[in-house]
Amino acid sequence: MTHLTRCHLNPARNRLTSSPQRLHAAVAAAFPPPPASAGPGHRVLWRLDETRQPHPQSTLLIVSPQQPDLTHVIEQAGWPRLATPDNPGWDTRPYTPLLTALRPGTPMRFRLTANPTKAAFRRGQRGVRTAAATPADQIQWLLQRAPGAGFAISQHLDRPDLTVTDCRVRDFQRGPAGRAGSNVHLHAVTYEGRLQVTDPDALRRTLTQGLGRAKGYGCGLLTLAPDSTTPHTPQG
Repeated sequence: MTHLTRCHLNPARNRLTSSPQRLHAAVAAAFPPPPASAGPGHRVLWRLDETRQPHPQSTLLIVSPQQPDLTHVIEQAGWPRLATPDNPGWDTRPYTPLLTALRPGTPMRFRLTANPTKAAFRRGQRGVRTAAATPADQIQWLLQRAPGAGFAISQHLDRPDLTVTDCRVRDFQRGPAGRAGSNVHLHAVTYEGRLQVTDPDALRRTLTQGLGRAKGYGCGLLTLAPDSTTPHTPQG
């Protein structure tokens, strides 16, 4: 069973959400350690959706094989005094019905935050992965990966129905607070647009395993919504 969790956060309490490392640790702490027998399908994906209009709003989305316990997230970054047993501050729903309902040719709206990269070649050296920093490179990155991910980007007026809606450069130190760790530099790029399902099995893997790099830091989660839904509301 796969689950989709939506958790609305308090934008005024942003110490947790301002750091990919802290949010990564908080999401990991929402689940018990995976069993030793856990296979490649045992992955947790997350994404932080932030909007400014008509008012600031932050929503944490999680796709996971288990239901999370986000009590600590609500205590640090939600509205803990408003939480009740019936409404703890987050909502988890089965994701499997959407996964099993995918059919070739189905049009869908999508949103994806990813870490697009490209190979930079230097004479006498192997290619080094660097950030795809321009909108053209970012869009090309997704167009190249769409077929293998189980979908095709729809066309509008002979152009891909695809927009880069946000790009944030994130620099932070990986590892527990107070300890020396490696520096992480990534471009978190948010895409929105329309797609058509081409390979349901491949798309199911993409939806549950993620797309691209930096999955532990809020990248890779693709969500779908019916083509008529405006604005994008992930279905589950």
